[in-house]
Amino acid sequence: MASSYGRRVHRSPTVGHVATRTTSFHGTHSGLPVAKLPTIRVLFTITLSHGWTVQQLDVTNAFLHGQLTDTVYMIQARGFVDDTHQNYVCRLQKSIYGLRQAPRQWYTTFTQYLLTLGFEYSKADPSLLTLRHNQTHIFLLVYVDDILVTGNNDDAISKILTKIHSKFNMKNLGIAHHFLGIKIQTLSDKYFLSQSSYAQSILKSVHLDDCNPLSNPSCTKIPDQVPEDAILSAPSTYRRIIGSLQYLTLTRPDIAYAVNVLSQHMHEPSLQHVYLLKRLLRYLKGTLSFGLPIFKAPLILSTYSDADWAGDPTTRKSTIGHCTFLGDTLISWVVKKQTTVARSSTESEYRALAAATADTIWLKRLLNDFVVPHIQ
Repeated sequence: MASSYGRRVHRSPTVGHVATRTTSFHGTHSGLPVAKLPTIRVLFTITLSHGWTVQQLDVTNAFLHGQLTDTVYMIQARGFVDDTHQNYVCRLQKSIYGLRQAPRQWYTTFTQYLLTLGFEYSKADPSLLTLRHNQTHIFLLVYVDDILVTGNNDDAISKILTKIHSKFNMKNLGIAHHFLGIKIQTLSDKYFLSQSSYAQSILKSVHLDDCNPLSNPSCTKIPDQVPEDAILSAPSTYRRIIGSLQYLTLTRPDIAYAVNVLSQHMHEPSLQHVYLLKRLLRYLKGTLSFGLPIFKAPLILSTYSDADWAGDPTTRKSTIGHCTFLGDTLISWVVKKQTTVARSSTESEYRALAAATADTIWLKRLLNDFVVPHIQ
């Protein structure tokens, strides 16, 4: 999709009228708000605590619903070229797949309709919309064309879904069981989020699906002689696997630190980094059933932070980490190397504490949107 010079012709409901002026425009591009992963974990934790059900919706041809506000031209589609005006171009009135503006316009079109139904944007996460009327609370979470809906009034939710279905072409997938590649198992007293199939596909892509497993994702001492791996030694493969492992950390906080360390050498991985990556993959082989449990417990927010002062022997930078629990459920965690050198262990600890505090303040705002009184 690109801007084109020439005239415009009326080709379909998505294009406009004939123009006589030759012009070229470039549409602006804005990032699409998508639900933050901690928001998803908080939503499931709260629904479990209250005994609510979480329904999942899937939008059919989501990007075709968006109305364009920018002036965008496209060449006539192959097979639909006007023989009498082959040099004309089309002006789009509605978004289509492949257009840079399509995701944003879909989000705007959908959420603006929800606002007419009484929903409001969350102050903490714009992809979370809430409806509060008397004692009725409904929460709707948007991740592009995947939607989660929950609340304390099933009849009100059904009426809302009926109105949404009348406006957009959607499929009701029932109780949420698979969201963003994450398998959601509903047990008697908890949820279990896992990505075992995804982890298995990572191993299979580098022919390690039959490797011997290890019990630790990393090691403290690397052998003096590290053998070269024919597959993982390729820089492109190393970067691809690290990117896949970063997505796997959505439900695997146990590998977050190891992935963080390996991610710092993606531009030029050495044999030592390849060795550590292979160890991590062998650890995954033995822990494919691992995941993130969500427990039913009092919704008390608690945060822990720590720092490894001057942990990097080369740069002398510290690595910080913090994690937050809602009840007994781990909902947020971060592992990050500090951008500057801390002059003391106290300074590095204070920086870690400041980062953890900022994350906790955001989570408190999110809990306010979920109408959850919290004690920290």
